[in-house]
Amino acid sequence: MRILPIAASALAGVALLATAAYADDAPASAPAAAPAAPAAPAPPAFSLGMDGPIVINPTPYVVNSGPLGSVTINGAVSGLMFAQNHHAPGDHSSIGDVPNAQLLIEKTDGMFQWFVDAGSYSFPTVGVPYTKASRNTTATFGNIPVAYVKFVPNAAFSVQVGKLPTVLGAEFNYTFENMNIQRGLLWNQENLVTRGVLANYAYGPVAVAVSVNDGFYSNALSTVSGSATWTINAANTVVAAASTNTRKSYVSNSATSPVFNDSSIYNLIYTHTDGPWTITPYVQYTSIPSLPGLGTTAGSTTGAALFVSYAFPSVSGLSLPVRLEYISSKGLAKTGPNPLGYGNGSTATSFTVTPTYQWKIYFVRGEVSYVNVSGGSGFGANGLAKSQARALLETGVLF
Repeated sequence: MRILPIAASALAGVALLATAAYADDAPASAPAAAPAAPAAPAPPAFSLGMDGPIVINPTPYVVNSGPLGSVTINGAVSGLMFAQNHHAPGDHSSIGDVPNAQLLIEKTDGMFQWFVDAGSYSFPTVGVPYTKASRNTTATFGNIPVAYVKFVPNAAFSVQVGKLPTVLGAEFNYTFENMNIQRGLLWNQENLVTRGVLANYAYGPVAVAVSVNDGFYSNALSTVSGSATWTINAANTVVAAASTNTRKSYVSNSATSPVFNDSSIYNLIYTHTDGPWTITPYVQYTSIPSLPGLGTTAGSTTGAALFVSYAFPSVSGLSLPVRLEYISSKGLAKTGPNPLGYGNGSTATSFTVTPTYQWKIYFVRGEVSYVNVSGGSGFGANGLAKSQARALLETGVLF
Protein backbone atom coordinates (compact mmCIF):
# COMPACT_ATOMS: atom_id res chain seq x y z
CA MET A 1 0.00 0.00 0.00
CA ARG A 2 2.88 2.42 0.58
CA ILE A 3 4.08 1.61 -2.87
CA LEU A 4 0.80 2.41 -4.46
CA PRO A 5 -0.10 6.09 -3.90
CA ILE A 6 -3.53 7.04 -5.13
CA ALA A 7 -3.68 9.65 -7.97
CA ALA A 8 -7.03 11.42 -8.40
CA SER A 9 -8.52 11.86 -11.91
CA ALA A 10 -11.46 13.70 -13.48
CA LEU A 11 -13.48 13.48 -16.67
CA ALA A 12 -15.46 16.25 -18.37
CA GLY A 13 -18.07 16.02 -21.13
CA VAL A 14 -19.41 18.72 -23.47
CA ALA A 15 -22.79 18.42 -25.28
CA LEU A 16 -22.69 19.42 -28.94
CA LEU A 17 -25.64 20.33 -31.19
CA ALA A 18 -25.75 19.11 -34.74
CA THR A 19 -27.35 21.19 -37.49
CA ALA A 20 -29.68 19.54 -40.00
CA ALA A 21 -29.03 20.26 -43.69
CA TYR A 22 -32.01 20.53 -45.99
CA ALA A 23 -32.09 20.09 -49.79
CA ASP A 24 -34.62 22.08 -51.86
CA ASP A 25 -36.66 18.99 -52.70
CA ALA A 26 -35.32 16.36 -50.31
CA PRO A 27 -36.32 15.44 -46.71
CA ALA A 28 -34.16 16.60 -43.87
CA SER A 29 -31.08 14.49 -43.25
CA ALA A 30 -30.41 12.82 -39.85
CA PRO A 31 -28.30 14.82 -37.42
CA ALA A 32 -24.57 14.14 -37.70
CA ALA A 33 -23.00 12.24 -34.79
CA ALA A 34 -21.19 14.59 -32.42
CA PRO A 35 -17.45 13.89 -32.01
CA ALA A 36 -16.38 12.66 -28.59
CA ALA A 37 -15.28 15.47 -26.33
CA PRO A 38 -11.64 15.25 -25.25
CA ALA A 39 -11.08 14.26 -21.65
CA ALA A 40 -9.92 16.97 -19.32
CA PRO A 41 -6.26 16.58 -18.29
CA ALA A 42 -5.74 14.60 -15.11
CA PRO A 43 -4.33 16.50 -12.14
CA PRO A 44 -0.65 16.02 -11.32
CA ALA A 45 0.25 12.87 -9.43
CA PHE A 46 0.36 13.02 -5.61
CA SER A 47 3.55 11.57 -4.11
CA LEU A 48 2.37 10.76 -0.58
CA GLY A 49 0.51 7.50 -0.18
CA MET A 50 -3.23 7.57 0.57
CA ASP A 51 -4.93 4.41 1.85
CA GLY A 52 -8.40 5.96 1.82
CA PRO A 53 -11.21 6.38 2.50
CA ILE A 54 -10.06 10.02 2.71
CA VAL A 55 -8.86 11.26 -0.70
CA ILE A 56 -6.61 14.18 -1.54
CA ASN A 57 -7.97 17.30 -3.25
CA PRO A 58 -8.45 16.34 -6.94
CA THR A 59 -7.94 19.98 -8.05
CA PRO A 60 -4.82 21.17 -6.23
CA TYR A 61 -3.22 24.56 -6.73
CA VAL A 62 -0.80 24.36 -9.68
CA VAL A 63 1.84 26.99 -10.38
CA ASN A 64 3.46 27.18 -13.80
CA SER A 65 7.10 27.94 -13.05
CA GLY A 66 8.11 28.37 -16.68
CA PRO A 67 11.20 26.34 -17.65
CA LEU A 68 11.00 24.42 -14.35
CA GLY A 69 7.56 23.05 -15.21
CA SER A 70 4.40 22.85 -13.12
CA VAL A 71 4.57 22.86 -9.31
CA THR A 72 1.65 21.35 -7.39
CA ILE A 73 0.71 22.55 -3.91
CA ASN A 74 -1.48 20.48 -1.60
CA GLY A 75 -2.10 20.94 2.09
CA ALA A 76 -3.54 19.20 5.13
CA VAL A 77 -4.84 20.78 8.33
CA SER A 78 -6.77 18.85 10.97
CA GLY A 79 -7.79 19.09 14.60
CA LEU A 80 -7.95 16.17 17.02
CA MET A 81 -9.39 15.52 20.44
CA PHE A 82 -9.60 12.32 22.42
CA ALA A 83 -10.27 10.83 25.82
CA GLN A 84 -8.71 7.69 27.26
CA ASN A 85 -8.53 5.60 30.41
CA HIS A 86 -5.45 4.16 32.15
CA HIS A 87 -3.14 6.88 30.87
CA ALA A 88 0.54 6.64 31.75
CA PRO A 89 2.41 9.26 33.80
CA GLY A 90 3.03 12.31 31.64
CA ASP A 91 0.05 11.49 29.42
CA HIS A 92 -3.46 12.88 29.98
CA SER A 93 -7.00 11.55 30.29
CA SER A 94 -8.10 13.95 27.50
CA ILE A 95 -6.15 15.84 24.86
CA GLY A 96 -6.76 18.35 22.08
CA ASP A 97 -4.22 19.03 19.35
CA VAL A 98 -3.56 19.92 15.71
CA PRO A 99 -1.98 16.68 14.38
CA ASN A 100 -1.51 18.07 10.85
CA ALA A 101 -0.57 21.54 9.59
CA GLN A 102 1.36 20.77 6.44
CA LEU A 103 2.14 22.01 2.94
CA LEU A 104 2.94 19.37 0.32
CA ILE A 105 4.81 20.90 -2.62
CA GLU A 106 6.03 18.86 -5.57
CA LYS A 107 7.01 18.69 -9.21
CA THR A 108 5.95 15.40 -10.77
CA ASP A 109 6.77 15.82 -14.46
CA GLY A 110 9.96 15.86 -16.48
CA MET A 111 13.30 14.16 -15.94
CA PHE A 112 14.06 16.05 -12.72
CA GLN A 113 11.35 16.04 -10.07
CA TRP A 114 11.15 16.85 -6.36
CA PHE A 115 8.91 16.74 -3.29
CA VAL A 116 8.86 18.77 -0.06
CA ASP A 117 6.63 18.16 2.97
CA ALA A 118 6.75 21.12 5.38
CA GLY A 119 4.89 21.78 8.61
CA SER A 120 4.03 20.15 11.93
CA TYR A 121 2.58 16.72 12.66
CA SER A 122 1.96 14.09 15.31
CA PHE A 123 1.78 10.29 15.23
CA PRO A 124 -1.20 9.13 17.33
CA THR A 125 -0.73 5.40 17.92
CA VAL A 126 -2.82 2.86 19.84
CA GLY A 127 -1.33 1.81 23.16
CA VAL A 128 1.30 4.58 23.16
CA PRO A 129 1.20 7.89 25.10
CA TYR A 130 0.32 10.79 22.81
CA THR A 131 2.93 13.43 21.99
CA LYS A 132 1.55 16.75 20.78
CA ALA A 133 2.54 17.95 17.32
CA SER A 134 4.63 20.89 18.57
CA ARG A 135 6.88 18.61 20.59
CA ASN A 136 6.73 15.63 18.23
CA THR A 137 7.88 17.67 15.22
CA THR A 138 10.95 18.93 17.04
CA ALA A 139 11.77 15.56 18.60
CA THR A 140 11.55 13.49 15.41
CA PHE A 141 12.08 14.72 11.84
CA GLY A 142 11.80 18.51 12.06
CA ASN A 143 9.58 20.91 10.15
CA ILE A 144 10.58 19.34 6.82
CA PRO A 145 10.10 15.63 7.57
CA VAL A 146 10.22 14.49 3.93
CA ALA A 147 12.15 16.14 1.09
CA TYR A 148 13.83 14.56 -1.90
CA VAL A 149 14.89 15.03 -5.49
CA LYS A 150 13.98 12.44 -8.10
CA PHE A 151 15.73 11.58 -11.36
CA VAL A 152 13.37 9.99 -13.90
CA PRO A 153 15.19 9.06 -17.12
CA ASN A 154 12.26 6.97 -18.39
CA ALA A 155 8.85 5.66 -17.37
CA ALA A 156 10.26 2.44 -15.87
CA PHE A 157 13.16 3.68 -13.75
CA SER A 158 13.76 6.45 -11.21
CA VAL A 159 16.12 7.33 -8.37
CA GLN A 160 15.23 9.40 -5.27
CA VAL A 161 17.73 11.01 -2.88
CA GLY A 162 16.97 12.77 0.39
CA LYS A 163 14.60 12.28 3.34
CA LEU A 164 12.33 9.49 2.16
CA PRO A 165 9.20 7.74 3.46
CA THR A 166 9.88 4.15 4.49
CA VAL A 167 9.08 1.30 2.11
CA LEU A 168 7.80 -0.85 5.00
CA GLY A 169 4.35 -1.56 6.32
CA ALA A 170 0.70 -1.14 5.43
CA GLU A 171 0.17 2.22 7.13
CA PHE A 172 1.54 5.66 6.39
CA ASN A 173 2.77 8.30 8.82
CA TYR A 174 0.06 10.97 8.95
CA THR A 175 -3.53 10.61 10.10
CA PHE A 176 -5.10 11.80 6.83
CA GLU A 177 -3.21 9.16 4.81
CA ASN A 178 -4.71 6.19 6.66
CA MET A 179 -7.97 4.33 7.18
CA ASN A 180 -7.78 4.99 10.92
CA ILE A 181 -6.84 8.09 12.90
CA GLN A 182 -4.32 6.19 15.03
CA ARG A 183 -1.59 3.97 13.67
CA GLY A 184 -1.42 0.40 14.91
CA LEU A 185 0.73 -1.97 16.93
CA LEU A 186 2.58 -3.31 13.88
CA TRP A 187 3.26 0.17 12.52
CA ASN A 188 4.90 1.02 15.83
CA GLN A 189 7.67 -1.54 15.10
CA GLU A 190 8.60 0.04 11.76
CA ASN A 191 10.65 3.05 10.74
CA LEU A 192 8.95 6.17 9.37
CA VAL A 193 11.46 8.36 7.56
CA THR A 194 14.91 7.44 6.27
CA ARG A 195 17.78 9.45 4.84
CA GLY A 196 19.38 7.85 1.81
CA VAL A 197 18.83 6.80 -1.78
CA LEU A 198 15.95 4.81 -3.29
CA ALA A 199 15.90 3.21 -6.76
CA ASN A 200 12.57 2.23 -8.37
CA TYR A 201 12.01 -0.05 -11.35
CA ALA A 202 8.75 -1.24 -12.91
CA TYR A 203 8.29 -4.01 -15.45
CA GLY A 204 4.73 -4.90 -16.40
CA PRO A 205 2.74 -5.71 -13.24
CA VAL A 206 5.83 -5.83 -11.01
CA ALA A 207 7.44 -2.82 -9.33
CA VAL A 208 10.64 -3.08 -7.27
CA ALA A 209 12.19 -0.53 -4.91
CA VAL A 210 15.64 -0.85 -3.26
CA SER A 211 17.08 1.61 -0.77
CA VAL A 212 20.31 2.23 1.16
CA ASN A 213 19.45 4.43 4.12
CA ASP A 214 19.91 5.19 7.82
CA GLY A 215 17.18 2.86 9.09
CA PHE A 216 15.41 4.48 12.03
CA TYR A 217 16.91 7.91 11.33
CA SER A 218 20.25 6.98 12.88
CA ASN A 219 22.35 9.03 10.42
CA ALA A 220 24.43 5.89 9.70
CA LEU A 221 23.90 4.68 6.12
CA SER A 222 24.08 0.97 6.93
CA THR A 223 20.51 -0.21 6.36
CA VAL A 224 19.30 -1.91 3.19
CA SER A 225 15.56 -2.06 2.56
CA GLY A 226 13.30 -2.85 -0.35
CA SER A 227 9.92 -3.89 -1.57
CA ALA A 228 8.36 -5.76 -4.48
CA THR A 229 4.78 -5.06 -5.59
CA TRP A 230 2.84 -7.40 -7.85
CA THR A 231 -0.36 -5.92 -9.26
CA ILE A 232 -2.19 -9.13 -10.11
CA ASN A 233 -5.14 -7.24 -11.56
CA ALA A 234 -7.23 -4.16 -10.79
CA ALA A 235 -8.65 -5.83 -7.67
CA ASN A 236 -5.64 -7.64 -6.16
CA THR A 237 -2.17 -6.53 -5.13
CA VAL A 238 0.60 -8.24 -3.16
CA VAL A 239 3.53 -6.43 -1.53
CA ALA A 240 6.60 -8.02 0.07
CA ALA A 241 8.96 -5.68 1.94
CA ALA A 242 12.04 -6.11 4.10
CA SER A 243 14.72 -4.08 5.86
CA THR A 244 17.91 -4.99 7.71
CA ASN A 245 20.86 -3.18 9.24
CA THR A 246 24.13 -4.51 7.81
CA ARG A 247 26.05 -3.74 11.00
CA LYS A 248 25.29 -3.24 14.67
CA SER A 249 24.87 0.34 15.71
CA TYR A 250 24.39 1.82 19.17
CA VAL A 251 23.15 5.14 17.82
CA SER A 252 20.41 6.55 20.05
CA ASN A 253 18.50 9.79 19.59
CA SER A 254 14.99 11.16 19.99
CA ALA A 255 13.80 9.44 16.79
CA THR A 256 15.27 5.96 17.29
CA SER A 257 16.81 3.43 19.65
CA PRO A 258 19.41 0.71 18.98
CA VAL A 259 16.84 -2.06 19.57
CA PHE A 260 14.74 -0.78 16.67
CA ASN A 261 17.57 0.47 14.49
CA ASP A 262 19.39 -2.88 14.49
CA SER A 263 16.29 -5.00 13.83
CA SER A 264 15.38 -6.79 10.61
CA ILE A 265 11.76 -6.40 9.52
CA TYR A 266 9.73 -8.45 7.03
CA ASN A 267 6.25 -7.64 5.69
CA LEU A 268 3.77 -9.45 3.47
CA ILE A 269 0.71 -7.41 2.52
CA TYR A 270 -2.26 -8.36 0.34
CA THR A 271 -4.97 -5.93 -0.76
CA HIS A 272 -8.28 -6.87 -2.36
CA THR A 273 -10.91 -4.40 -3.56
CA ASP A 274 -14.43 -5.39 -4.52
CA GLY A 275 -16.93 -2.60 -5.09
CA PRO A 276 -17.37 -0.79 -1.76
CA TRP A 277 -15.03 -3.20 0.06
CA THR A 278 -11.29 -2.87 0.65
CA ILE A 279 -9.69 -5.78 2.53
CA THR A 280 -6.01 -5.92 3.53
CA PRO A 281 -4.51 -8.78 5.58
CA TYR A 282 -0.94 -8.10 6.64
CA VAL A 283 1.75 -10.11 8.47
CA GLN A 284 5.03 -8.94 9.96
CA TYR A 285 8.10 -10.53 11.54
CA THR A 286 10.86 -8.60 13.31
CA SER A 287 14.21 -10.11 14.33
CA ILE A 288 16.27 -8.27 16.93
CA PRO A 289 19.95 -9.15 17.51
CA SER A 290 21.66 -9.22 20.87
CA LEU A 291 23.35 -5.97 21.83
CA PRO A 292 25.97 -6.76 24.49
CA GLY A 293 26.72 -3.09 24.96
CA LEU A 294 23.16 -2.61 26.21
CA GLY A 295 22.85 -5.94 27.98
CA THR A 296 20.10 -7.12 25.65
CA THR A 297 19.59 -10.61 24.25
CA ALA A 298 18.27 -11.60 20.82
CA GLY A 299 14.54 -11.81 20.29
CA SER A 300 11.70 -11.31 17.85
CA THR A 301 8.17 -10.06 17.35
CA THR A 302 5.46 -11.63 15.21
CA GLY A 303 2.36 -9.72 14.21
CA ALA A 304 -0.73 -9.89 12.01
CA ALA A 305 -3.34 -7.29 11.12
CA LEU A 306 -6.56 -7.11 9.13
CA PHE A 307 -7.86 -3.86 7.63
CA VAL A 308 -11.42 -3.77 6.29
CA SER A 309 -13.13 -0.68 4.90
CA TYR A 310 -16.67 -0.40 3.56
CA ALA A 311 -17.86 2.63 1.56
CA PHE A 312 -21.64 3.02 1.82
CA PRO A 313 -23.02 3.20 -1.76
CA SER A 314 -26.14 5.06 -0.66
CA VAL A 315 -24.24 7.92 1.04
CA SER A 316 -21.38 9.39 -0.95
CA GLY A 317 -18.32 10.01 1.21
CA LEU A 318 -19.42 7.82 4.13
CA SER A 319 -17.29 4.80 5.02
CA LEU A 320 -16.48 2.48 7.93
CA PRO A 321 -12.86 1.27 8.31
CA VAL A 322 -11.98 -1.37 10.91
CA ARG A 323 -8.56 -2.69 12.02
CA LEU A 324 -7.78 -5.84 14.04
CA GLU A 325 -4.23 -6.61 15.26
CA TYR A 326 -2.22 -9.16 17.19
CA ILE A 327 1.48 -9.01 18.04
CA SER A 328 3.69 -11.12 20.30
CA SER A 329 7.29 -10.97 21.48
CA LYS A 330 9.75 -13.54 22.68
CA GLY A 331 13.36 -13.55 23.85
CA LEU A 332 14.28 -9.89 23.72
CA ALA A 333 15.98 -7.94 26.44
CA LYS A 334 16.76 -9.27 29.87
CA THR A 335 17.55 -5.66 30.67
CA GLY A 336 17.02 -2.57 28.59
CA PRO A 337 14.14 -1.61 26.28
CA ASN A 338 11.47 -3.96 24.94
CA PRO A 339 10.09 -3.16 21.46
CA LEU A 340 6.48 -3.78 22.45
CA GLY A 341 6.83 -1.70 25.57
CA TYR A 342 4.73 -4.13 27.63
CA GLY A 343 7.41 -6.44 29.03
CA ASN A 344 9.38 -9.47 27.86
CA GLY A 345 7.30 -12.24 26.35
CA SER A 346 4.18 -10.06 26.21
CA THR A 347 1.46 -10.10 23.58
CA ALA A 348 -1.00 -7.39 22.59
CA THR A 349 -4.23 -7.20 20.62
CA SER A 350 -6.03 -4.14 19.33
CA PHE A 351 -9.39 -3.26 17.79
CA THR A 352 -10.05 0.07 16.06
CA VAL A 353 -13.18 1.31 14.26
CA THR A 354 -13.26 4.68 12.47
CA PRO A 355 -16.52 5.91 10.88
CA THR A 356 -15.52 8.55 8.31
CA TYR A 357 -17.30 11.15 6.21
CA GLN A 358 -15.70 13.33 3.52
CA TRP A 359 -17.45 16.11 1.59
CA LYS A 360 -15.31 17.64 -1.13
CA ILE A 361 -12.07 18.66 0.63
CA TYR A 362 -13.51 18.46 4.17
CA PHE A 363 -13.59 15.41 6.40
CA VAL A 364 -14.73 14.38 9.85
CA ARG A 365 -14.35 11.04 11.58
CA GLY A 366 -14.70 9.45 14.96
CA GLU A 367 -12.77 6.52 16.35
CA VAL A 368 -12.93 4.00 19.15
CA SER A 369 -9.89 1.85 19.93
CA TYR A 370 -9.08 -0.80 22.52
CA VAL A 371 -5.70 -2.40 23.34
CA ASN A 372 -5.27 -5.41 25.61
CA VAL A 373 -1.97 -6.87 26.86
CA SER A 374 -1.30 -10.44 27.98
CA GLY A 375 1.83 -11.59 29.79
CA GLY A 376 2.78 -8.02 30.59
CA SER A 377 1.40 -4.56 31.37
CA GLY A 378 2.14 -0.94 30.70
CA PHE A 379 -0.90 1.25 31.24
CA GLY A 380 -2.08 3.39 34.11
CA ALA A 381 -0.30 5.55 36.66
CA ASN A 382 1.64 2.59 38.08
CA GLY A 383 2.11 0.80 34.73
CA LEU A 384 0.23 -2.28 35.92
CA ALA A 385 -3.01 -1.92 33.94
CA LYS A 386 -3.37 -4.35 31.04
CA SER A 387 -5.73 -2.44 28.74
CA GLN A 388 -6.53 0.98 27.37
CA ALA A 389 -9.57 2.38 25.55
CA ARG A 390 -9.74 5.63 23.59
CA ALA A 391 -12.47 7.68 21.91
CA LEU A 392 -11.30 10.18 19.28
CA LEU A 393 -12.65 12.85 16.93
CA GLU A 394 -10.74 14.36 14.01
CA THR A 395 -11.89 16.95 11.49
CA GLY A 396 -9.90 18.68 8.80
CA VAL A 397 -9.46 19.96 5.30
CA LEU A 398 -7.24 18.82 2.41
CA PHE A 399 -6.67 21.80 0.15
